[in-house]
Amino acid sequence: MVRACMERERIWPYLGEEHVLYEDDDLIAVHKPAGVPSQAANPDRPDDIVMRLRAFLAAREGGSREPYLGVHQRLDRDTSGVLLFTKRPEVNAALARQFEGRTLKKHYLAAVTGWPAHAREITLDDQLRKGDGGRMEVVAVARGRAAMRRPPGSRGPQRPRNEVGTGSGGGAQRALTHVRVKTRKDDRALLELRLETGRTHQARVQLAHAGAPIAGDPIYRGAQAPRLMLHAAGLELEHPRTGKHLVIRDEAPADMVDYVARGDRGASVYDDVAALDRALALAVERRWALGRSAERDPEERRTTAFRLVNEEGDALPGLAVDVYGEHLVAQLYVGGIWEEEARRERVLDRLHALGFDGVYLKLRPKQANVLVDTRRDDLAPALPVRGVPTASKEIEIREEGVPYRVRLGDGLSTGIFLDQRPNRRLVRELSSGAHVLNLFSYTCAFSVAAALGGAARTVSVDASALALEWGRSNFEAAGVALGTGPSAAHSFVAEDVFAWLARAATKKERFDIVIVDPPSYSSTKKRRFVAESDYDDLVVLASRVLAPRGKLVACCNHRGLARAKLRRFVAQGMHAEKHELAQLKDLPDAPDFPPPLGREPHMKSVLATLL
Repeated sequence: MVRACMERERIWPYLGEEHVLYEDDDLIAVHKPAGVPSQAANPDRPDDIVMRLRAFLAAREGGSREPYLGVHQRLDRDTSGVLLFTKRPEVNAALARQFEGRTLKKHYLAAVTGWPAHAREITLDDQLRKGDGGRMEVVAVARGRAAMRRPPGSRGPQRPRNEVGTGSGGGAQRALTHVRVKTRKDDRALLELRLETGRTHQARVQLAHAGAPIAGDPIYRGAQAPRLMLHAAGLELEHPRTGKHLVIRDEAPADMVDYVARGDRGASVYDDVAALDRALALAVERRWALGRSAERDPEERRTTAFRLVNEEGDALPGLAVDVYGEHLVAQLYVGGIWEEEARRERVLDRLHALGFDGVYLKLRPKQANVLVDTRRDDLAPALPVRGVPTASKEIEIREEGVPYRVRLGDGLSTGIFLDQRPNRRLVRELSSGAHVLNLFSYTCAFSVAAALGGAARTVSVDASALALEWGRSNFEAAGVALGTGPSAAHSFVAEDVFAWLARAATKKERFDIVIVDPPSYSSTKKRRFVAESDYDDLVVLASRVLAPRGKLVACCNHRGLARAKLRRFVAQGMHAEKHELAQLKDLPDAPDFPPPLGREPHMKSVLATLL
């Protein structure tokens, strides 16, 4: 068999020549795709446009010297459009004067909902200041001041503002945005904006305050959309060396034009190949740092398995796609939109076109917990449905340097839950010298992380002996010696968790860290467990084996259990046993598992620490 050869640099390139909008000896302007940050969130894993442009220029010029780039502006991660950089330090001052003196003109496009039909051309004139949680807010102004200032000679009533935020005015700065309607359809409009000032979130907060938030804006309550529908469409400036008038334009992106014409596409995105490709391209951009980790990160931080598409969070409802090394695993939640076979085949074709070696398929029933056999070939084919299979049935992936063994063609499960990556990192960081209990351990990924973090002892408890054998294999892959006999540092218990906890409490066993990650539903001969109603009972049992100042990592991947309710369950369970808490806090979510706009992620996690 001729094997494929995935090229990560083709799937996740630095940039391409098509991204360069203007270039001379002094300046370079590029199109920043949506999904690319202007500044890396993690300096140890840079994925920002500046790093990528430097790498692109270095490769193009074939030199070892890192090209100079002077940074004068930024765009939000999901805002697309023009970014201008200097290529020589000598022109920095002249360009900076234009930005600071407002002589450089910035043009934007914004797709909004709620813009009044009569308001064809107006100016938004507000005072802005910093609010809470990274928001900007419009400060309350003198009574009688217009929400929108119309140009001379304009007619028609003004639309009242929706309040985004008000304040006393301390530290506020004036923001001027000139607005003209480019196109509209029903309640949606594509607006041309000229920002006369350059305040943080200026267009976003002003449009929201005027009653027309930008679609896809999670902060200012925009309507559901594939992304933040804001585009830096152009710059007008004097060339900092020659003084000539320079206009740089970046055409309206197809996703914004499409949004105004059709609204949030929902499942119909799968019936339009161009729209589907755009949605996949945005998901790929958002995972750039993870995608290039296998070659760019040092071995101790290398990650080769992560989520590429997370259903509605990536504007692709009913579709989840995970990367496992050189292969994809596509999970389709059967029923409804996937009843049409042509739609399934179209999605699989477009996934394969991304450039991975093969695509495995999992057809997930809405209630997968009721399945007797999760290895049915009609639900989870053993061979990929596109491309070539993995080199062996069991392959090794890396998660921040930690090796785990997975099986892509062995039923609905692969052997690891990728959304637990941040929590496994936390356990690894906390485990030095600790006794760690991993409940519902499955293939023992948390236990391996704890062992590599220096845990003195780990105990993995799960009802499945087969899963625990897989867990032993994961310890072996990580190079952790298991030992034998009752004094072994790492032990595996094939037993019902509730029964084991009751016995361990009687024996007065104590652990510094207890990890609780139960299935949403489970049943044994003696007990039925439903996370949405019974989680506090589980916390009661787990808390009885916690050592003083011990930590409980409580997780639940159930859509019906809200984060606040999980916190309440943990607090109630601890209180029932008269434990006092030093801390109870939410744990961060995996960034490659974005939730839909305005909703919580499926996986929720809480850390409780005893006094």
